[in-house]
Amino acid sequence: MPAIEIGRICVKTAGREAGRKCVIVDIIDDNFVLVTGPKSLTGVKRRKVNIKHLEPTDKSIKIPRGASDEEVLKAIGENGLTDYMVEHVKPKLTPI
Repeated sequence: MPAIEIGRICVKTAGREAGRKCVIVDIIDDNFVLVTGPKSLTGVKRRKVNIKHLEPTDKSIKIPRGASDEEVLKAIGENGLTDYMVEHVKPKLTPI
């Protein structure tokens, strides 16, 4: 599994944004990260998320820690991942 790192593209697996892709912008602690879609592209707001509710993908972008939504959008466009980010994924359900 790819590491939880700044710039890693993930799929949210829980909550109202489940199945949407987001980018890790900052690592808060061992359990939480700050992610953004950005909302204008994927519908994911900038928010603190438990890493248990994320599924990392094999793709990442190069952004500075705490990058703004504009910087994230620019990096996604430069890497040609705009169409990839807009696609919705059916999240894998984990048994309780």
